Amino acid sequence: QVQLVESGGGSVQAGGSLRLSCAASGYTYSTYCMGWFRQAPGKEREGVAAIITGGGSTYYTDSVKGRFTISQDNAKNTLYLQMDNLKPEDTAMYYCAADPVTGYCYTLNFQLFDYWGQGTQVTVSS
Repeated sequence: QVQLVESGGGSVQAGGSLRLSCAASGYTYSTYCMGWFRQAPGKEREGVAAIITGGGSTYYTDSVKGRFTISQDNAKNTLYLQMDNLKPEDTAMYYCAADPVTGYCYTLNFQLFDYWGQGTQVTVSS
């Protein structure tokens, strides 16, 4: 059973930066699609970025391209999301997720992920 624990959320002014971390444990497969998702109040959960562990292919939703960077530290079993030039519309609860099926990783479809963290809040003020 994969367990995911996020950290690093907080409040920041527009234009600022935050780095989210997701500590993972309980891997039973050699590769996973790991992703970051967010959900604002009253909105559907949306995919932000994803990465295939080991291979390193990365995927981003258009609204964060050039501002967010997803990365992994295999030695620490930790996933990161570096968020720069944050905007008020980035305000949301951010979740880390993982799934052993990597073929649909590029879709950033939250419905295809089996394992989820508890979330960390990101608030960006104008």
